[in-house]
Amino acid sequence: MPASSSRQVHWPACLCGQPFPAEIAMPDTFPLLYTRRLQLRQIGQADVPALLPVFADAEAMRWFGTDPVSDAAQMAQIVDLWHGWRQRPNPGTRWGVALREGGPLLGTCGLFAWNRGWRRATLGYELGRAAWGQGYMQEALQAVLGWGFDQMQLHRIDACIHPDNTASLKLARKLGFVEEGRLRDAGFWLGQYHDLLQFSLLAPEFAARQAAA
Repeated sequence: MPASSSRQVHWPACLCGQPFPAEIAMPDTFPLLYTRRLQLRQIGQADVPALLPVFADAEAMRWFGTDPVSDAAQMAQIVDLWHGWRQRPNPGTRWGVALREGGPLLGTCGLFAWNRGWRRATLGYELGRAAWGQGYMQEALQAVLGWGFDQMQLHRIDACIHPDNTASLKLARKLGFVEEGRLRDAGFWLGQYHDLLQFSLLAPEFAARQAAA
């Protein structure tokens, strides 16, 4: 393009750091979701005691992408951060995962970094050790993915998983995520860089699996 041209170049959001116009609004009311065994609800400061053992578990957190939480004050800051997600230009929603009849949170899951112009968001989740091996997170994520493709009108949902996190890799594949490649040294936590495997799930793929089920 000649230097004298008055034409404006509109760079993609990922290049210029600016969000696309908010074509799809984040609902004002927090979306409460139910599955056969679970409820997915808003997380509050009252949940800090239940979440602290989850996020302080050094073995489990080695896959999460951050260092383990050290105390309740730090956990409270994370809860506040999740609340702020919904007000960001590229917003997100984090659900607390609990049994349908109530009780302390088993873990959390959510969709974040929502690029509304590209109809794309990223999936994140973790589950406390006591709830492992019972299919809870698969059940929760089915509901979250359905909400994302329906209410957020997403076309693509991303997930980045550590290559050694066998349980999470198995879960992503069960949900229909497709592995796209290896991101070298894409994360840094616990004092070192980590490779991550890039996965994605597209709306037509999710709809086909739902119809087959």
